[in-house]
Amino acid sequence: MALDESQENDLTFTEQGITFVIEKELFDKTKPIRVDFIESAAGSGFNVTSSLPVCSEGCCG
Repeated sequence: MALDESQENDLTFTEQGITFVIEKELFDKTKPIRVDFIESAAGSGFNVTSSLPVCSEGCCG
């Protein structure tokens, strides 16, 4: 996840006042995508899930 400006081949979505930008080709491979902000005793951050398989030790291309 990174902050970036929208490019010609990107899709832009706004949900609950937050704008998301993703490359169209990547979105087609990964949809649906879910982004949650998690807060716990261990800290806080974003949890991103998609239809891509979970990779371990760099096995996924």
